[in-house]
Amino acid sequence: MSDNRIPTKLNKVDKAAILLLSLGETDAAQVLRHLGPKEVQRVGTAMAQMRNVQKAQIEQVMGEFVEIVGDQTSLGVGSDSYIRKMLTQALGEEKAGGLIDRILLGGNTSGLDSLKWMEPRAVADVIRYEHPQIQAIVVAYLDPDQAGEVLNHFDHKVRLDIVLRVSSLNTVQPAALKELNLILEKQFSGNTSTSRASLGGVKRAADIMNYLDSSIEGQLMDAIREVDEDLSQQIEDLMFVFDNLADIDDRGIQVLLREVSSDVLVMALKGADEAIKEKIFKNMSKRAGELLRDDLEAKGPVRVSDVENAQKEILTIARRMAEAGEIVLGGKGGEEMI
Repeated sequence: MSDNRIPTKLNKVDKAAILLLSLGETDAAQVLRHLGPKEVQRVGTAMAQMRNVQKAQIEQVMGEFVEIVGDQTSLGVGSDSYIRKMLTQALGEEKAGGLIDRILLGGNTSGLDSLKWMEPRAVADVIRYEHPQIQAIVVAYLDPDQAGEVLNHFDHKVRLDIVLRVSSLNTVQPAALKELNLILEKQFSGNTSTSRASLGGVKRAADIMNYLDSSIEGQLMDAIREVDEDLSQQIEDLMFVFDNLADIDDRGIQVLLREVSSDVLVMALKGADEAIKEKIFKNMSKRAGELLRDDLEAKGPVRVSDVENAQKEILTIARRMAEAGEIVLGGKGGEEMI
């Protein structure tokens, strides 16, 4: 990216960066202290890349901010409810949960949250000699990409044990979570927060598996299949979903489309979001794209189950092609293609 970056269309991160740059160092720092590591990294990167922002863009961002604040809350009245709704809408329920806790409970960071700011290798060293169930709780608590990198620093046997435990983990008693926080806080500063007790599960395990190196992920999936075939299928189904097709590179999409019948594609796209549709249209000829749009518009109401079956059929083809090395599924760890 050039040093004279001027966003032609501002996304939410760009707007946040412009707003913080406009606030000044002291006030911006007070805002950033309430964000998690991923949010700080994204906004900080955007701030560092901002160059020669136009006055109109600053006025646009400040105007939108004032309008949102003015429309949705009165200062000091119902602020807790406003903060919860605003952050949940902006970040999604899962990501907003921990941030809401830190803000509404006084901005304190628990021992578990402290791990989110550490390098994956350091986190692995912290929990290396802990009980496997504690390792699983910590891994389940981390963001999936960081958790995947942490698992990369364990041997195969430990990785398998942790993923199996994460898959079967649904809730943790507040007392147990508090005790774990106390243990970690002997090494890190901060105060306890026991409001989050639900974590783990098959979906969490699948999210983490998505960020493992490809060779490790394949080996681990084979091992899980040997222990519990149904669990391995559940994890595999959740690891790569239809929306993830948007992350496949253009060449991969073009190769995939050659293997998918037009009828299946039309049915699958009836339930797809606009990002997927645009990705598909972008990688078709103009004539083929026009025909596909016409078919979509002409297609009447369809059953959700039919859409899901069509999407699963395409995902099956995508996984088969990925295993054959013909395409690279987006969102997964591993080496870049050159």
